[in-house]
Amino acid sequence: MTGLGTDADPWVLRTAPGTSEYTMYRDGDQLVCQVGSTRLTYQARAIDDLRDWLREQGDWVSLGAADEQKPAAEGTVEAWGRSESNPVGGWYGTRKGYRGRFGMYLPPLLEELGMVELEHNARNNRVRAI
Repeated sequence: MTGLGTDADPWVLRTAPGTSEYTMYRDGDQLVCQVGSTRLTYQARAIDDLRDWLREQGDWVSLGAADEQKPAAEGTVEAWGRSESNPVGGWYGTRKGYRGRFGMYLPPLLEELGMVELEHNARNNRVRAI
């Protein structure tokens, strides 16, 4: 694993297709995701909550990454990350205007932590709990 997941030594990750590199680290109850000059933040509990939800699904789930302003395809990781039926009752993203892309940036972290298996195709990637 690269990085310790701290501000000084963040995890260095790549999106599922491998096209973009980004960093992520835990800061208290938040995950800070730095993609170029863009900073996104998510509730840190998303790590365990997403793993648990993927276990419940029992099979591959599409990532469905989408910006906050765009609708998420039903049944995807992205849709679950903003659903009122998830454990936090809505968005895991904490910074309005930058709450989306949950399906893009969280699954590679869970893969790095050894919690999931993630596809690495050019498009339409899926994830499942190990």
